[in-house]
Amino acid sequence: MQLIYEVLAADNPWNLLLPEIFMVVLALLLLLYDLFLKGEQNHSGSIAIVGQILLLGLMAFGFGRSEPGIHFGGLLEISALGDFGRFFFLGCSILTSVIACTYLRRRKLAWTEFHHITIIIAAALMLLLQSHHFVLLFVALETATVGFYVLVSYSRVNPLSLEAGLKYLILGAFSSTLLLFGSVLVYGAVGAGTNGLDAMNFANIAGYTSLNAEDTILRAGVLLVMAGLLFKVGALPFQIWIPDVYQGAPTPVTAYLSVASKAAGVLVLLKLLLGPFAAMQEFVTPLLAVIAVLTIFFGNMSALSQLNAKRMMGLSGVAHAGYMLIGILAAFHVPELATKALFFYLVTYLLASYAVFGVMTWFAGKKDSEHDIRDYMNFGEKQPILAFILVIGLASLAGIPPLGGFIGKMLLFMAAWKGGIVAGTALLHILLILAVIGVAISIYYYFGWIQEITFYYWQLKEEEEQTDKELEAKFSKSLCTGFVCTLMVLTALSVIVGFYQGLIPVL
Repeated sequence: MQLIYEVLAADNPWNLLLPEIFMVVLALLLLLYDLFLKGEQNHSGSIAIVGQILLLGLMAFGFGRSEPGIHFGGLLEISALGDFGRFFFLGCSILTSVIACTYLRRRKLAWTEFHHITIIIAAALMLLLQSHHFVLLFVALETATVGFYVLVSYSRVNPLSLEAGLKYLILGAFSSTLLLFGSVLVYGAVGAGTNGLDAMNFANIAGYTSLNAEDTILRAGVLLVMAGLLFKVGALPFQIWIPDVYQGAPTPVTAYLSVASKAAGVLVLLKLLLGPFAAMQEFVTPLLAVIAVLTIFFGNMSALSQLNAKRMMGLSGVAHAGYMLIGILAAFHVPELATKALFFYLVTYLLASYAVFGVMTWFAGKKDSEHDIRDYMNFGEKQPILAFILVIGLASLAGIPPLGGFIGKMLLFMAAWKGGIVAGTALLHILLILAVIGVAISIYYYFGWIQEITFYYWQLKEEEEQTDKELEAKFSKSLCTGFVCTLMVLTALSVIVGFYQGLIPVL
């Protein structure tokens, strides 16, 4: 028995979790700082940002990295997907903290707790993509989700924020129930046929599904697991929470949800459908294809009539989720090409989204939820630097060449085209055509916003005189140098990766 314990202990290399441990320690240090060292000025934001940037630098030099393998008794898997997730979610957390400093500076809200929860969510998401067991996957996902419940309703003086938090809590709990029920059904199906092996382990699930892909209970479990993850992605018909939650949540939290939560759902879905559920690909392909098309068109058509900027960004994010689902379908046939294209797409989506939400955070002032795109009239004249950042971000999201968003879409669509050739069916080619139509539709509402920013002379003279005082009051806010520099870096990267894709080391 002692020998067994020694073998198990040897398979627990804690050095592999050093980045996640670093994040947890940093989060605890923030609380200790707030409790014992905080003076008249709160520097918790700076501590959080500097600490995470330090970790990012250490990870770039191999901190906590190892050869691919499975550890901790089958709970944890070191893989390229997990390595990408670490960098991606850490980047999301850093950028959220940066734009949150501007948001929190104008409001009587707790600074330290916000950054603490942001870091804990990132640590949980970093661990999520390294899971090799449904228990670890569920615990990591729910840790992040509970943190989002708190952040969405963080602006306690804003009724819309409290309403958004309640809606997200109720619907999020429902999605967690679907995921948990689905994993239990998978456990029941696999456990009945593996003679006592760990039926929550991904390797054992893969072995069972490869021989029993037509098992009814197993199929029901897979569908429920997918439903729980599609809620995080914001795909149809689980997108109902997005407009209200995105509008009511603080803008930095909206950015975090839009990028990190969506990426987590997409990447976990990719991990499961290429791993333990690989044998179910033929079964889920028609359903996933229909969901992808409906998601693209619902998101784009709904965003056409939106004037609230946060709701429009939320619905456009629904359409982006549909494009990502096409990438997952392509990965069934050309896994390496489609996975790399999906990674690149997510990075360009991160760059453009945080640039846009960063400008929105500065612009909105105290009326964070009432964010009309018509308020950006004359923005290009009053704040040319921020207007340029916003225009480039929106153009990248729309997929305008030669920006990074265009290259991301092109790579994803190329993967779908080659996947259709390998599969020998027209399904992916049809999806590709419909996706291009969806992109064309999205250009209308993205450029409607750009028009408000740049082509002020189209407006009536009466509107100019009426809103001039309001605009002057808004544009008198001081700009933080670090905040603007961060947004300019994001904008520059969106432009540079359009010409030099090797800057993002995923291709």
